[in-house]
Amino acid sequence: MKRTALEMQDNNLVLGAVLDHLEEAGKAEAVSIGTMVEAIGARSFATLMLVFALISVSPASILPGVTTLVALLEFILAAQMILGRRHIWLPGILERREIAGARLRVAVSWLRKPVAFVDHILQPRFSALTEKPCLYVWLMMIMALTLFMPFMELVPGSGTVASGFIALVAAAILTRDGLLLLLAGLCLAGLGLMVHWVGETML
Repeated sequence: MKRTALEMQDNNLVLGAVLDHLEEAGKAEAVSIGTMVEAIGARSFATLMLVFALISVSPASILPGVTTLVALLEFILAAQMILGRRHIWLPGILERREIAGARLRVAVSWLRKPVAFVDHILQPRFSALTEKPCLYVWLMMIMALTLFMPFMELVPGSGTVASGFIALVAAAILTRDGLLLLLAGLCLAGLGLMVHWVGETML
């Protein structure tokens, strides 16, 4: 099977390249998840994990159900990474789910500046944190978090923070930047404080 450019870049991935691929896909009237997987590469687990998380961080996340859909996709990807699968498998019902091309383009445009900034600071450091067995810990944290993400649609902003955590972990894995993983941990702690504060407010 021919490998895509993103698959061949693998750990040396520039995050801007992810947005370039999303922007290209967004030229269509509607883009299916299966099309995204095909465009980015069926071996690029962490790249796709980053893509879906970025979509959920963007304004596209205001659509009802987006956070829940992203949570399901991230759970499946993380589980398959732990199991050591070489190619991504998604249920047909998920592969056929679509997002409007116009909304995808808006999301990409919104993400350009923050991603460009992050691109300039990422570099391999504390790489042991991004490799096995530490990698499994982060992936299991993602899986646990996704179980709560559907309920986060009831708490404004919490789903975005959760997706931000997943995006940071995925970017750290791709660039072997362990320092970014530590930042992701702070993001997760912030999410916990946010949910706790909202819970206290509602009681």
